[in-house]
Amino acid sequence: MEISYENTKDCKVMTGKMALPNQYFAGRVGSKFIIALRDEHKILGVRCEKCNKVFVPPREYCEKCLSKLDESWVELSNEGVITNYTVVNYNDKHLPRRAPYILALVKVDGADTPFPHIVEGIDVEDVKVGMKVKAVFAEETTNTIRDLDHFEPL
Repeated sequence: MEISYENTKDCKVMTGKMALPNQYFAGRVGSKFIIALRDEHKILGVRCEKCNKVFVPPREYCEKCLSKLDESWVELSNEGVITNYTVVNYNDKHLPRRAPYILALVKVDGADTPFPHIVEGIDVEDVKVGMKVKAVFAEETTNTIRDLDHFEPL
């Protein structure tokens, strides 16, 4: 789609690229989750006492009933199941792996919500929805979600 500026006398258009670097701060709830990954190799979630749902990654409020969840921590399994996946087939300096790699939605045992993460140790042609996987933690910590390095098939 091309934009026309024929009727705007005071408009100047400059084409080019712009870098937009950013940082994301996990906050109090997210930090507790990441610290447990880093220091204890544990996956934590939060349980809504009203809805009886366990959310991972944890969040401060229940998306269903808006109850505050930040004090209802539960330890979850380091194993789970792939609920969906895609194969990333392009490279970019901001991506965590060289293509091709598997990015899956993994629902860890004990959680009601899946979260996206990398799956390794299997050819991209062999991955399947319903496949059981286990967490593999990073040898060197990064203080990010990547302290859980990837999941691999059981």
